[in-house]
Amino acid sequence: MMNITTVGVDLAKEVITVCSMDTHGHVIKTRDLRATEFSAWLVQLPAGTTLGMEACSSAHHWARKMQAIGLVPKLMAAEFVQPFRKSRSSKNDHNDAEAIAIAVKQPQMRFVTIKTEAQQARLAWHRCREGWKEERTALINRTRGLLLEFGHPLARSSKAFTVGLQIALHHDALPTQFRTLLTHVQQQLQQLDQQLAQCDRSIALSAKQNESSQRLQAQPGIGSISADALTATVGNARDFKNGRQFAAWLGLTPRQYSSGGKTKLGRISRRGDAYLRTLLVQGAKSTLQSALKKAPDLLSHMQQWILKLYGRVGYHKTLVAIANKHARQVWAILAKGEAYDQDAWKRIVST
Repeated sequence: MMNITTVGVDLAKEVITVCSMDTHGHVIKTRDLRATEFSAWLVQLPAGTTLGMEACSSAHHWARKMQAIGLVPKLMAAEFVQPFRKSRSSKNDHNDAEAIAIAVKQPQMRFVTIKTEAQQARLAWHRCREGWKEERTALINRTRGLLLEFGHPLARSSKAFTVGLQIALHHDALPTQFRTLLTHVQQQLQQLDQQLAQCDRSIALSAKQNESSQRLQAQPGIGSISADALTATVGNARDFKNGRQFAAWLGLTPRQYSSGGKTKLGRISRRGDAYLRTLLVQGAKSTLQSALKKAPDLLSHMQQWILKLYGRVGYHKTLVAIANKHARQVWAILAKGEAYDQDAWKRIVST
């Protein structure tokens, strides 16, 4: 144990694989441990030992436990670990653990900030909210299809479905057994609506109590849900070098295919946190609509830029460009601790 300086940890639900290395990068031992055994094994490691893990489910939990006993956990994106696996055609837990141990020692490796329990608790409301939204949509679509089988087509809007379902419940021409089913559907739909409303209230309260979230909400296209999700996910924005790196982390920058000094940009990467990216694109839609509806003489500098871009590249590319711009502004607000200022461009032009 005393010779161990670096450990690669391949996490799983039941069996955790660890690859221990010495100072020179030689593998000392690779073994499989149960979760309870893993906790006991960590205590035996020398203080200051570096443990690398992929930023997956339970990684932040284990990282906090490691920090509490004097170890140095480091989380990495899975895509950064993949090139260090010896054989891409032979993937197994032992190869993965060794690749993690090698990757964590790289001087240029980028690491994921370890989230606190408070951050994860806030994000849990967002995850459940998205899950319940999907369940609600699936329930409505499923029931609409069933009603169509009985000759009752309904409009696609949620409001029209609610009205149509109420009418169908009292329609004598429908079989009694089927109407009983619709009663259960209505009850489940009401329960999901209540759960979603509770999520919205909890997220709004969380955003209200967080000073960084309050500053973000002054920015166009950022509401309480986006602000809370951004601050809870990002943590310390200074972990990103600049706004462009932050936008790239969110998957809002184009892929690069460059060689021989020639730079070629491809499609938007769409890597990173899909939830945050979706929220920023939705915010971009409202920002674009606001610019389109505003009188020309009342347009801000940002809105003028949006309309010029919209006329040149079209709707969808404009949305991505706005989302990218918002991401850079979010980084500046969080990293520099400043309030949103729509006239900040004037200071740059004057210099």
